[in-house]
Amino acid sequence: MSPQPEIITRRDMRDRSREILDAVQGGRSFTVTRDGHPIGQLVPLRRRRRFVSRQEFAAMSRTAPGIDLDTFRADQDATADAYPDAPCRR
Repeated sequence: MSPQPEIITRRDMRDRSREILDAVQGGRSFTVTRDGHPIGQLVPLRRRRRFVSRQEFAAMSRTAPGIDLDTFRADQDATADAYPDAPCRR
């Protein structure tokens, strides 16, 4: 569970913008208030990972569920047969 965002005022945002934006870049979230009412949130953008290391892939593979090849093939056949008029017939 992620921690609750820190509450800051509009004035805090104005006066401490560099410090706050550096904190957002570092992963922290903030709720901005005006007159005691929440008006917005500053949250870090999720960065998309492009690659998974070999070690991480191996670790994930060890805990992946096993595949029953007969069931997998039956699923493929059922899907392929569901579209008999497909231009790429088997």
